[in-house]
Amino acid sequence: MTQRIKKPALSEKLIGELASLKNIAVRKRFLARRKLYREGVVRQLNDIVRARLRVNTREALALVESAIVVARRLRNPEALGRSLRSKGSALNIVGDNQKALGFHERALRVFRRIPNHAEEARTLIAYIQPLILLGRYDDAFQAAECARKIFLRLDERQRLAHLEINVGNIYHRQDRFEEGLACYERAYEALLPFHDSEGLAVALYNMAVCLITLNDFPRALASYQRARAMCVEHGMTLLVTQADYNIAYLYYLRGEYGRAIEMLRSTREACEKNGDAYVLALCDFDLSEIHLELNLSIEAKDTAHEGYLRFQKLGMGYEEAKCQANEAMALSQLGKRLPALELFAEARPKFVREKNLVWPWLIDLYQAVVLHDEGRLFEARRLGSAAARFFDTSFLPGKAVLCHLLLARIGLRSGDLAVAGAECQRALDRLADLEAPVLRYQGEFLMGQVRQASGDLAGAYASFQKAREALETLRSSLRGEELKIAFMKNRLEVYECLVELCLSGGVRPDSAEEAFGYMELAKSRSMAELLVQHGHALPEDDSGHSGLVRRIREMREDLNWYYRRIEIEQLRTEDPSPKRIDELQKQALAHENELLRALREVPSSQSEIANALGPAIASLKSVRDSLPARTALIEYFSVKDHFVAAVLTPESFEIVPITPVSRVVNLLRMLQFQMSKFRLGSEYTRTFEKSLLGAVQAHLGQLYEEVLGPLRDRLRAQHLVIVPHGVLHYVPFHALFDGSQYVIDSFTVSYAPSSSIFALCQRKPSRSSGSSLILGVPDARAPLILDEVCAVAGVLPGADLIVGAAANESALREKGAHSPLIHIATHGSFRQDNPMFSGIRLGGAYLNLYDLYQLNLEAELVTLSGCATGMNVVSPGDELLGLVRGLLYAGAHSLLLTLWDVHDRSTAEFMTYFYRRLAGGEEKAASVQGAMKDLRQHYPHPYHWAPFLLIGKVLQA
Repeated sequence: MTQRIKKPALSEKLIGELASLKNIAVRKRFLARRKLYREGVVRQLNDIVRARLRVNTREALALVESAIVVARRLRNPEALGRSLRSKGSALNIVGDNQKALGFHERALRVFRRIPNHAEEARTLIAYIQPLILLGRYDDAFQAAECARKIFLRLDERQRLAHLEINVGNIYHRQDRFEEGLACYERAYEALLPFHDSEGLAVALYNMAVCLITLNDFPRALASYQRARAMCVEHGMTLLVTQADYNIAYLYYLRGEYGRAIEMLRSTREACEKNGDAYVLALCDFDLSEIHLELNLSIEAKDTAHEGYLRFQKLGMGYEEAKCQANEAMALSQLGKRLPALELFAEARPKFVREKNLVWPWLIDLYQAVVLHDEGRLFEARRLGSAAARFFDTSFLPGKAVLCHLLLARIGLRSGDLAVAGAECQRALDRLADLEAPVLRYQGEFLMGQVRQASGDLAGAYASFQKAREALETLRSSLRGEELKIAFMKNRLEVYECLVELCLSGGVRPDSAEEAFGYMELAKSRSMAELLVQHGHALPEDDSGHSGLVRRIREMREDLNWYYRRIEIEQLRTEDPSPKRIDELQKQALAHENELLRALREVPSSQSEIANALGPAIASLKSVRDSLPARTALIEYFSVKDHFVAAVLTPESFEIVPITPVSRVVNLLRMLQFQMSKFRLGSEYTRTFEKSLLGAVQAHLGQLYEEVLGPLRDRLRAQHLVIVPHGVLHYVPFHALFDGSQYVIDSFTVSYAPSSSIFALCQRKPSRSSGSSLILGVPDARAPLILDEVCAVAGVLPGADLIVGAAANESALREKGAHSPLIHIATHGSFRQDNPMFSGIRLGGAYLNLYDLYQLNLEAELVTLSGCATGMNVVSPGDELLGLVRGLLYAGAHSLLLTLWDVHDRSTAEFMTYFYRRLAGGEEKAASVQGAMKDLRQHYPHPYHWAPFLLIGKVLQA
């Protein structure tokens, strides 16, 4: 029990001064000068240390050093023993368990020599926790039994309850959760009459940890909240942090990933401030688990490795091995399966040494998953079956479900549908009583595949619908667009399966409209939601964000420094250093990845904004209502390696099968090869002008036959809106060749990432007031930019023309917000390796996707005439990662961008033709069409006239 010391009392000021002392010599002089070598002082210091251990560990460690000095000076063994025990407890809390054991053992020797059995037993309780964390479970049980005998003899019921908590910790560490839970419940009941707030709080949140593992989420959350409230009430800061960490983990298990990540971020910050190295390492481990589930494989590997290093430093073999297991799973996701299997093999013996009952079987399960992915089905089945036999009799139903789902996949892949169906049903039966939405999605989707393979199409449709509902529930809980994109990486097949069943005609009559809805659910969802939200990605000020926003801005400034250094090095006329450029690019990439991690941590309420503004996915009717007269929209979608196309007009709707995806991929590769020949220089292209044109027309003709030829009779329209899918985003549909003419000769053409995004752009009211803005940043790689912007300014009367260093982000931010037309002529770069950092060079800095998110450019048209400004990486969910995303989010109604690296002179001429027609009153699409025809008279090869894409809003409906 805590002794109450009335006199002499140490003031808060004096305690603060004691806590700031740096070494023993300074400490001794201070204690002597203040006449603090008194028994009352050492008792009070130990009381203060016990209280501050749960609030500020660094301060507690500094104060306990003073207590040890005073106790030694007074030659008081009991005071010295208590002080040594306090230091051991503080070291245990900061994660230095080996040193903690040393101080506890010294304290035990002191109390046994006196002897003082009560203090000996109290020290044994403290001694148990570092023993547990170092994997010395037999020693921990032995210490607990010694302490129990002493407390029973002394009738110390409150101490016995605390001992019960520590025994529960031993069981929990060995994954014997039912036994651990029983210990915590006994401790909680025993502590209630004593009103022991700290003991009750610890018992409650330890109970919650077990309840989480046993999938009793409501009781777990209730226990955490009670424990947290108790800790807050009594100022136990470290316990509050630990409760927050555990609540974050609970949200993760419930599929609320965004909420879990935000809580882990704030918990990690708190741990760094209060020196809680153990919980800090746990945050790394949990973040690696979340990243694994969200398919953020590189982040999962990095955070798992960080956790591994932290736990290795703390000497905690169990957690160290868990981090290795997560790192191995991340390597498997990255396709590095051999290193993954090696890492699993390294981690498994560590769990065996720890005498852990569960993790060796988990490692076997994870190895079986990797072996399945490698096609080594016999080995995978052997390991998976053994793991299933263990987990079927354990208290971990979620792991048993994983085993049976794996065995079902093996059965499906090997053609044994009876086994696949039986294993899948076992998994679904167990899921009936579990709140595990990710597993429910996997189980229902797999059952749908089994039923479809068995010919039960109605049953397959029902299972796929359940899987889709679970998936939509999970996705809706994610707040960051990147998290949503990554999460959907390997989970889009359910939409393809539903489209296939709807189009087969054997499940639901007249279900083409339903199929179109699933196509839209699988295409550019996150971008559509961004356009609905249209809020700023970063707050305008720094308040309330713990320096995170400031850090992001500083990182952006650092990145600009690297970009400028790379550019200077590349443009050096004498002795440019490839080695130096490579080094700078690596450093820039590291800073980009650090910035990405920081951006993911920005708290977001965007999902709530989106819900308030309405759905981002448009219905078939609303898309058709948005189409102007004489317009046809063609939306492509891939189903099981085949493209289908939905053809919409204001009067009609039809879905048509098209061609194999592999056929388009091969033809596109040949087309891109022909286009790449223009990098060989003007002399080469002049010499082989006719053969180059003939070859590219042949490939454009073959592509026409595959993707547009089957639809030609249905296209009774003047304007085509193309909604590509997958590799089709890289196809210039307007330049496809039917043998006698190009598509642009028969139709005006525009593009959209999805039908829903097209409808969103079409609904924007037209802007005609304000002066146009023209920015030009000439450099050595694009010397004709100045001629281009001067020509455009001559065509657009009253335009604001800004060139050179003055054409910077500030000018774009201030003037662009009020301009109906914005033209930016500058050097652009497309980053295949890191598409979110594709950018354009403005005066003084590079502008990338995240910078565009901060701008308000509600222009009728934004043109970027640099190289490949319309190029995107097409990520899972058909999400376009590139400048298109940022410009549409910034508010632009329409975009005029380029699909490949453009020719400087022909681009300048195209822009002059285009703006002359636009200023003369032609619509944007017609102006693009006319400018292409005008330019083709001087530059017949599509390389020159066909890179330009009009995206977004076209004629008014």
